[in-house]
Amino acid sequence: MNVLALTGSLRARSINTDLLSAAKLLAPEGMSVTVSHLLAELPHFNPDLDDVGSVPPVAVARLRAAVAAADALMISCPEYAHGVAGAFKNLLDWLVSGPEMVGKVVCVLSASSHAMFAPASLVETLRTMSAVIVTDTAVAVPVNGRRMSVDTIAADAELSAALRMMLASVAAAVAATQTSVALSDR
Repeated sequence: MNVLALTGSLRARSINTDLLSAAKLLAPEGMSVTVSHLLAELPHFNPDLDDVGSVPPVAVARLRAAVAAADALMISCPEYAHGVAGAFKNLLDWLVSGPEMVGKVVCVLSASSHAMFAPASLVETLRTMSAVIVTDTAVAVPVNGRRMSVDTIAADAELSAALRMMLASVAAAVAATQTSVALSDR
């Protein structure tokens, strides 16, 4: 099972990226988690660059291919001014008109216990894009303010338990989705 982890932060040292990297360390046997660093490479969304017959920018094509190849996505995005980080919204805008997100299993994590608006907004946007959300809302795995590294997040009993639970939920959702698709193909 291939899980693509998308961070909504451009920071060199980000609790969102670290949280996803810790999930990669904790992934169960049979699950591969790849943390994507394509966010910084994406140009500003411009539908003129994506018209019928045009070739999308290279970074956009790589993003779409990575999302299409993944069985599921894990997303951790910071909240800025009560909203989804602009760079991450830009990433979603590049995916909104394509088939890559339709039926894609997505888990939304929040690395901050203070994020109150962006996670719900992100889940709503993903539902609008026809993604299958693993839980009803984003799951808070509060790393903020604790100055933890990837390894200490993975070693922390409470945080690693929450991440393992989410990884198991992702695996179950992918299995259920694949079963549903197989039954509908009959």
